[in-house]
Amino acid sequence: MMSVQGGISRRSVLKMMAAGATGVAASLEVSRASAAARLVVGAAYVGPKDDYGWNQGHAQGVAALKQIDGVKVVEEENVPETIQVQKTMESMIN
Repeated sequence: MMSVQGGISRRSVLKMMAAGATGVAASLEVSRASAAARLVVGAAYVGPKDDYGWNQGHAQGVAALKQIDGVKVVEEENVPETIQVQKTMESMIN
């Protein structure tokens, strides 16, 4: 049985995510070929990257991004969910 909350099913969410990922992949290919500037991606983890959970899943995705030419990754582990998040993001931007 398919779960529907607020009129949106899991299947439609997965379809939207797949379409978005396809668009991002296509834009990265175009950007890689045409742009000399580097893309900077920031990743803030609320715990260690090897927690066998969300953080590790995100870290694996970030590791794949690191393999793309022209992409610079800035990471920080154990960022508490307080004002420290804002400070971490600002340090990644500046």
